[in-house]
Amino acid sequence: MSNERPAGSGGSGARGEWDADAPDAWDEPGSAGADDAHGRESREHLRAHEDDRYADYDEQDPGYVGDPDDGYHGYDERDEYDEHHDNDDRYGHDDAAGAAGARHDGGDGGPGGGRRRIIVLAIAAALLIGGLVVAVGVVWPVVQRFTAPTDYEGAGTGSAEVVVSEGDTGSQIGQKLQQAGIVLTPEAFTQALTDNPGDEIQPGHYSLRKEMAASEALSMMRNEGRNVTRVTIREGLWKSEVYNELSRVTGTPVEQYQQVEEQAKADPSILGLPSSAKGALEGYLFPATYDFDPGTDARTQLRQMVSHAMTQLRQLGVADANMERVMTIASLVEGEARTDEDRPKVARVIENRLADNMPLQMDSTVNYAAQRRSITTSDQERAAGSPYNTYAHPGLPPGPINNPGADSITAAQNPADGNWLYFVTVNPDTGQTVFTATLAEHNQQVRVFQQWCQANPGKC
Repeated sequence: MSNERPAGSGGSGARGEWDADAPDAWDEPGSAGADDAHGRESREHLRAHEDDRYADYDEQDPGYVGDPDDGYHGYDERDEYDEHHDNDDRYGHDDAAGAAGARHDGGDGGPGGGRRRIIVLAIAAALLIGGLVVAVGVVWPVVQRFTAPTDYEGAGTGSAEVVVSEGDTGSQIGQKLQQAGIVLTPEAFTQALTDNPGDEIQPGHYSLRKEMAASEALSMMRNEGRNVTRVTIREGLWKSEVYNELSRVTGTPVEQYQQVEEQAKADPSILGLPSSAKGALEGYLFPATYDFDPGTDARTQLRQMVSHAMTQLRQLGVADANMERVMTIASLVEGEARTDEDRPKVARVIENRLADNMPLQMDSTVNYAAQRRSITTSDQERAAGSPYNTYAHPGLPPGPINNPGADSITAAQNPADGNWLYFVTVNPDTGQTVFTATLAEHNQQVRVFQQWCQANPGKC
């Protein structure tokens, strides 16, 4: 663009070309007016204005005494003011337009910057929360596993039933208890077994309580907790008497036991009888206390009793081949002896008579044939033709005449030493029994017994 002014433009006279380096030139070429003095006046006015501002600044600290030769009031306030002013201009503190521009172009100081900070913070918070959620999801189950209780406390409340089967392990029993709501965890029960050694848990039905401490459940199962029908069979009962007692306690009809007995004669294995018994139950319903689960049938009851008898016989050293003879002699001992001391002596009398081919002539066998309990027998009963009548038939009866206990079985295997062939109980109240070797001695003791009967009418 040319700096030449066209002729006849602006002013009355012609002027030369504008010189930007001239001392009195105006700042901008296009701002030169008709009079250059106006430019000088404008510059002088600007300096005066700046001097006034410095003066205002100086007045802010009137207590300062500066250098009189200094053109400015005191220390280099002007430089400081200039720096302060420049900073104001730089950061837009005094420039409203600049500040507006900064807000407009989205700088950090404006609304756009604020929105970015909010978004960044929101993302950071979301990531933090998400991380916490993931951490909790992974860690919390582990924490729960190690801090959650494994056992209830106390004796529990209400009632609950559980059935322990043959062969169940402690862990399996614990699982059944947990499923029934009795213990909190199977591990609590197995730990209770470890901490409290004792009797094994028997198969059967158990009546317990809900939410019990495992140790309480274990104690109850070992004691009163088992829900059973308990039957006690005493020594010397006939099988018919055993059936009656089983029926009375369990409610099972007597006919069902008799039916099982008939089945066992055809197949002794259904009850586990020894082959020498030939299916006969008499003698093998071992006297003891039995616990039957609710609803146990006649066959299961009898099989349980026979199994117990076989276990006891083997523990007493009775061989299977000799079992029938031993049990028959033991039943005679059980039916005749009144005290434990007399059992081996009665066994010796039996063996001595058998050795001499003498009839045993024992009232217990006659009473068994008549199925009548009495300490004496009649002439008619002693003449009966029953194979169990040892007055009429020599030797041992066909089989046991009752169900003997362990003491009588032991006596049958180990008779006392002696030459006795006779014995008689002279005082049934006290059980006093006299053993003799001759018939004359025996008859004398028989008269003592008869005197007792006369003194105690109705007892003989």
